[in-house]
Amino acid sequence: MKHILDQLPSEWELFDSLPEYRKTQVLDWIFKKKVFSFFSMTNLPLTLRERLTENYVIKTLELEKENNSQDGTKKFLWKLSDSQYIESVLIPASDGTGSLRRLTLCVSTQVGCPLKCGFCASGLFGFKRNLSCGEIVEQVLLSEAIAKERISHIVFMGMGEPLLNYEQLIQAIRLITSSWGLSISPRRITISTSGIVPNILRLANESLPFRLAISLHATTDELRNKLMPINRKYPLRDLLKSCEEFCSKRKQKITLEYILIAGVNDRMEDVERLAKIAQSLKAKVNLIAYNPILQMPWKTPKQKEIMTFLRKLQIKGVQVSLRQERGRDIDGACGQLRLRQIENQLLKKDEKPFSQDLLIAD
Repeated sequence: MKHILDQLPSEWELFDSLPEYRKTQVLDWIFKKKVFSFFSMTNLPLTLRERLTENYVIKTLELEKENNSQDGTKKFLWKLSDSQYIESVLIPASDGTGSLRRLTLCVSTQVGCPLKCGFCASGLFGFKRNLSCGEIVEQVLLSEAIAKERISHIVFMGMGEPLLNYEQLIQAIRLITSSWGLSISPRRITISTSGIVPNILRLANESLPFRLAISLHATTDELRNKLMPINRKYPLRDLLKSCEEFCSKRKQKITLEYILIAGVNDRMEDVERLAKIAQSLKAKVNLIAYNPILQMPWKTPKQKEIMTFLRKLQIKGVQVSLRQERGRDIDGACGQLRLRQIENQLLKKDEKPFSQDLLIAD
């Protein structure tokens, strides 16, 4: 049975002989009213509701667990129809008076992750499969329904590498941004990639003005090869060249994400190289203090060292910010999504966690 959100409304064959307004009614029920049962769409003829139920599904994700952080962040563990699991994170931000200023959802695009970056928990149990467009969009719809608030920003920074699920990602963005969909401005959507060069070049030709963030985290091939094995396939030179083309074609700035790991990539020579890269791309740098992960050996730099690194970049004229980490106490911060709640269940299936020793060996 097809997921109705795996297709654009123009592809809904069942509606070919029906008036166009019937599609509009269905879209309104799903995206505006968050109704996920065709039989509950009471302004549709019963025969149509029956045919829709026979041919399509709307909701395939089940909320397995919700974790709530002291800072207001919520982490959702979703069970998929094939009994796989993913996580997404809802991050509120207030305006200083207690009123909600923005509500950001960190969305997953894959079950697990194939890249096995050395500072990220999402690849610990390997890669299972790509999410479909419908499963990606459902995370947004169901999170809005739970929060009873409109999501204002989307970041594709959850489990998986978005650009290894390119077609489904772009289709999901079309649904999310459409006026008949969730109507979220594409300028409030950020795609984060570890550096899939061919698909960065494809993104450069997309018409929607979404944002691009590059998970850089190292300024030499030697270190990046160890931290991020994808660099062996797409080294820094090729990655930066694709970023230059993206910026040139879209007349748009990118963000360089840089996780600071104590004694690894936080030295003054790292500042020098990072500043040169940022200046050459006219990019903003988003510094992220490493979030501790069980089974990984890295340490978070001291606050003084983090601020020194930041100020050195500022002195060199780099636009830089320090990410305010949210949801660390529920393993919901950057790099921490690892299905902790079902880890024992996965281990019983003989799915061994990824060995850090294997990663850092040359």
